[in-house]
Amino acid sequence: MKKIAVILCAVLLICMSINVAAEKPQVEAKSAILMDFETGRVLWEKNAHEPMAMASTTKIMTAIIALESGKMNDTVTVSAKAAAAPKVKMYLSAGEKISMQTLMQALMLQSSNDAAVAIAEHIAGSVEAFCEMMTAKARELGAVNTIFRTPNGLDKDDHHSTAYDLALITRYALANKDFVNLINTRSATGTSNLRTYNIANKNRLLNEFSGANGVKTGFTNKAGYCFVGSAERDGLKLISVVLASGWGAKGSEQKWVDTKRVLNYGFGEFEFEEIIDATVDAGEIGIERSRANRIVARYSEGVRIPLSAEEKAALRVEVEIPETIKAPISKGDVVGTARVIIANEVYAEIPILANDDAERHDFKTSLEKVLKAFLEMGSVEEVEIVLPELPFTH
Repeated sequence: MKKIAVILCAVLLICMSINVAAEKPQVEAKSAILMDFETGRVLWEKNAHEPMAMASTTKIMTAIIALESGKMNDTVTVSAKAAAAPKVKMYLSAGEKISMQTLMQALMLQSSNDAAVAIAEHIAGSVEAFCEMMTAKARELGAVNTIFRTPNGLDKDDHHSTAYDLALITRYALANKDFVNLINTRSATGTSNLRTYNIANKNRLLNEFSGANGVKTGFTNKAGYCFVGSAERDGLKLISVVLASGWGAKGSEQKWVDTKRVLNYGFGEFEFEEIIDATVDAGEIGIERSRANRIVARYSEGVRIPLSAEEKAALRVEVEIPETIKAPISKGDVVGTARVIIANEVYAEIPILANDDAERHDFKTSLEKVLKAFLEMGSVEEVEIVLPELPFTH
């Protein structure tokens, strides 16, 4: 027989008196999302899985492919194709020799399209091959609704992503310290064999929002104004994506307004709660047919997630373990399940494991042990022994 315990923390019970739902962010963006960096949990979204043109937010993936290429110390020779890329650009010249580091700074700080092409060609041999690498990486990260046709985000064919996919890609990128250092560089100076480049970061969020640490602007005629942002406060690190916040001067400003609304909502409404502590016992289970009367059951892992007050009020943990089980039991065997449920939806299922061994001990197993010992001593001829189940006895 199984027993189910429903656990509600005291702090959660207090929150049950809070019935007023937090006001969701109002944004002009056609598609948007707010994701927690640590857990990947989606905290809010608007049409987050809708395929959209994403403009220069594309360059987040371009940068990651470059950083993981092993070619960051290379010198790049600029092709005529790269030099001919439309602005925004560095105005590179065909045949110019320039460091990968300077190209990366121009790519992410001022969104240079010619830098993106030069990087792509140097790493993969062609823009097309590089875009295949980008799309494959997106699939690897779970961004299955993303196709890259350009390394710079210029509109072409079915080049598209979603707010959700971009959040996944950005979450991966933000785990790379070199990427974080790059996007937080305020200005840089680089020198090629032809000239010196002064590069300034165009990300206004770094100056206008407390805790901001990224990420990338974007605009094309098809995509409108887009922005992928990131900020961290009090141990909570959030990723925001807004796509198609508008066009013209209004849209240019609106992407910042939308981003700040989304991030302010996240920091205002969510905080981390430890729902399951893996260091605390899940319970005890009685053992049949063993000298051990009981074993301790432990959670296989903890659960710590950001929750709003509304979610805390709708949270419960169901712990399901049997009252008794039969030996033998080995430490690490799955003996139950804990379910974290938010608003009647299962957020996580955590296996519960035996924390002890429990050797089977009854008449049959005792006799088998004795006979085995005799057989190993060579005292009797080995035979197959089949015994019926007998009642438990010491």
